Amino acid sequence: MPEPDVSCAIEIAAPPDTVYAIVSDLPGLPAWAAETTKVRWARGATRPEPGARFLGSNRNGFFRWVTVSEIEVAEPGRRLTWRVLGAARWEYRIEPTPDGCRVTESWWDLRGFLLKRILAPVLSGVGDRVSHNRANMTRTLERLKNAAENAQVAG
Repeated sequence: MPEPDVSCAIEIAAPPDTVYAIVSDLPGLPAWAAETTKVRWARGATRPEPGARFLGSNRNGFFRWVTVSEIEVAEPGRRLTWRVLGAARWEYRIEPTPDGCRVTESWWDLRGFLLKRILAPVLSGVGDRVSHNRANMTRTLERLKNAAENAQVAG
């Protein structure tokens, strides 16, 4: 697989399994993801496993859009990868550290020229998706860190 277009990482003081439980609870994603407002499973899926599909509602200011995604990799405690059909690939990679884990969020831009250069700015309000996603991914990882470390304290 080629290198991601954007990749951001953070150290989290929580075990990999705790972080994976949060990341893989896709209907809970809007609590900590920057643009996602709702996630619902599709085609009878109820959990992340290869081939499972879900719908994601997203918002950027007054721009709103829905995506269809399919889980590619679901390795508890280690990695969750999904493909946004016709648009992107997202991955959360979790690596144990002495104090918890390191989480790397990566994004690959899979859009074709027409969608990337002409339609996307009109549909989502974002012309420079790389810079936009880098900023959002940094916020998302900070929120994930907060959720995981608070879950660890509560647990």
